Amino acid sequence: MASLFLKMVSIPPRTTISSTRTRTRVPSVLPFKLQHFLSHSLPAASTARSMATPKAAEFPSGLDESTEQDYASQSNLLREFVPIPSIDTACLLKSPSSDSESQAMFAVSQPNLVANRKRKFILSSTILNTGTSPTFHWAPFPVEMSGVSAMIPSPSASKLLIIRNPENNESATRFEVWNSSQLQREFQVPQSVHGSVYTDAWFEGISWNSDETRVAYVAEEPAPAKPSFNDQGYKKGASNDKDCGTWKGQGEWEEDWGETYAGKRQPALFVIDITSGDVQAVKGIDKSLSVGQVVWAPSTKEGSEKYLVFVGWSFETRKLGIKYCYNRPCALYAVKAPHPHSKANEAEIQSTEDIQALKLTETISSAFFPRFSPDGKFLVFLSARSSVDSGAHSATNSLHRLDWHTDMKQYKSAKVYDVIPVVMSADDGCFPGLYCFSMLRDPWLSDGYTMIIQSIWHSNQVLISVNVLSGEILRITPADSNFSWSLLSLDGENILAVSSSPVDIPQLKYGTLVEKEKETGNSEWSWLDVSNPIFKCSDKVTSLLSSLEFSIMKIPVKDGSESLTKGANKPFEAIFVTSKSKKSDTCDPLIVILHGGPHSVSLSGFSKSSAFLSSLGYSLLIVNYRGSIGFGEEALQSLPGKAGSQDVNDVLTAVDHVISLGLASPSKIAVLGGSHGGFLTTHLIGQAPDKFIAAAARNPVCNLALMVGTTDIPDWCYVEAYGTSGKDRFTEAPSAEDLALFYSKSPISHLSKVKTPTLFLLGAQDLRVPISTGLQYARALREKGVEAKVILFPNDVHGIERPQSDFESFLNIGVWFNKYCK
Repeated sequence: MASLFLKMVSIPPRTTISSTRTRTRVPSVLPFKLQHFLSHSLPAASTARSMATPKAAEFPSGLDESTEQDYASQSNLLREFVPIPSIDTACLLKSPSSDSESQAMFAVSQPNLVANRKRKFILSSTILNTGTSPTFHWAPFPVEMSGVSAMIPSPSASKLLIIRNPENNESATRFEVWNSSQLQREFQVPQSVHGSVYTDAWFEGISWNSDETRVAYVAEEPAPAKPSFNDQGYKKGASNDKDCGTWKGQGEWEEDWGETYAGKRQPALFVIDITSGDVQAVKGIDKSLSVGQVVWAPSTKEGSEKYLVFVGWSFETRKLGIKYCYNRPCALYAVKAPHPHSKANEAEIQSTEDIQALKLTETISSAFFPRFSPDGKFLVFLSARSSVDSGAHSATNSLHRLDWHTDMKQYKSAKVYDVIPVVMSADDGCFPGLYCFSMLRDPWLSDGYTMIIQSIWHSNQVLISVNVLSGEILRITPADSNFSWSLLSLDGENILAVSSSPVDIPQLKYGTLVEKEKETGNSEWSWLDVSNPIFKCSDKVTSLLSSLEFSIMKIPVKDGSESLTKGANKPFEAIFVTSKSKKSDTCDPLIVILHGGPHSVSLSGFSKSSAFLSSLGYSLLIVNYRGSIGFGEEALQSLPGKAGSQDVNDVLTAVDHVISLGLASPSKIAVLGGSHGGFLTTHLIGQAPDKFIAAAARNPVCNLALMVGTTDIPDWCYVEAYGTSGKDRFTEAPSAEDLALFYSKSPISHLSKVKTPTLFLLGAQDLRVPISTGLQYARALREKGVEAKVILFPNDVHGIERPQSDFESFLNIGVWFNKYCK
């Protein structure tokens, strides 16, 4: 067993094993996090190793003997949770020979700590739906999908397109077309044609045409030629070709779309012929547009022009960060697809007006995720106009419909119909508004007008059906369940989904539509548990989770006033996770967990990191303060302009609420948050310096006056500090008045009162909240004698999600909290 493990982690041959001690000697060339992980992760029976008793000087920086023992034990516990996989996507393909049979393909990912990447694999199952309940026949083993960037079945399910993006900026992108038994065709598209295909779930758009001969997609526009130099100096004639004895200069710097898009300049639209491999750039799209989410438009006449519908994001002098920022204006456009027989170097005899992309949504400031109805008669899309119009980075969505005409000239005056309007404030138990940030490629039931989508409903994510003609909305997941649900795919009239809770690992669910109720006329759904090999965990994890329970608390607003809107006066929510076994004389220490955004939400679904912290013996209070999505637009819009006060007070109100219920001890409370949650964490230890015994902040916003000049979203600073008026005040050159307000709204303005030991976890490649703000705050704490520890992840962005970094991050959080809370 030891030799097998050593092969798996690729320890060099010079590593030896002796028989007198149980410690693994790890080569010093490995980074500390791997050294430490490997040193404490092998079972004693597998690692008879001799090593002298360590001296104090041999402990890694920041550790002593007791801390190292805690690292070892917590590392072993965290490793129990790490292997639990997640389903990224799923597709269901109908069998051509039987209506009662379909094939399911699940794209699954699992952290690979040693390789520091996600291991991705496919697991297949045949679904037989011949009786009252379906049966799933699983393939005996999964198949690892190494190097696969995207996998898209054709509409008839007779072909499968696989795209493999290059690992560098010099290699070609590979397109593979498979049938049921073999590879049919393979094409390599060089960098001179385009760069990597976008597979990011936002700009991403990969769409087969109806006769399955061409695929439209979004890829990085070819890089402009760079100046060349040699030993004689500048070489005339720009070129992208490599030449011995020359090197490429940098050329002019270009804006990108910020966090997670570093180095991505311009997403553009292309069409590939899967028979010939010819790739054509789509003409008629203005250079001021970044494009994404392309779909083929239906055509009613044979031989008529084929159109592509896509989303376009406009920009002028600067591209502001777009990741998680739905307040970037965007619109739907239609453009003629390239003729399949025309050559790229042939001059097309068409007027400029004839080929220019046509804007379909002139009357609305945001439109994305276009989906055509099965009969091709209308086009449905989501809108984040509340975000665009208010400046909040995320807000309540709306759903809209356009009638689809073959005469494109009619779209200059086309009417946009509201299907689901923005909900300002809902009555108790009613639909709180649409909060949907992903959509199936084919979201339609067989009636052709009912969509199935997922949406956030307070602290839960639920599935809803939407009649796009009448606007009727039905919650189709159980109303009495506090679990959160994710939509995977549709199987005809049936639904494949995943359900989980903070104390229950994900479970595969199969939803079946049953008879309508006579009294209401509403459809009822029956949900079956699907036995599957995907979501497996160790007996230890099962035992630990079975000892926990959770509830969703409604927290009344403290000091509500008539000046607040109705929605802002409504209670907010917090998810409380605790042990089932109650101790008569004491409470478990409490960790308050705060989401970022601030216009985001913590859902009642399974989180490996939260489950790990619960299993260490902590209760968790996960607060969805006012301003979180899922509670109506009025509650959300109550926060901009009051960041650092209203949200801070909501958290303190929630903490006092659980203390008053006897569920937490006021002397054993820690706080943890990332991004805006880190903003709240560092605010809380300054505004309530005696409340928290320890704190941990992941990429926190500590000083808005410093952040505004370095972040990819400076407009965020204005809106959260000033309110909606900040949208119009935004400038790249903040005034002294702006900077003074930003400072006063920041945690650093309360630093003189802080005495809580604080752990900082920072990603050095973070463009959203650059590390300067966290480092400044941590250094200032040390200067005043407050204990502060900083762990810097040199290759991580804002999320700190790379497997090793995520592992080390939460391991350090657990050890830090144990040091002060236990």
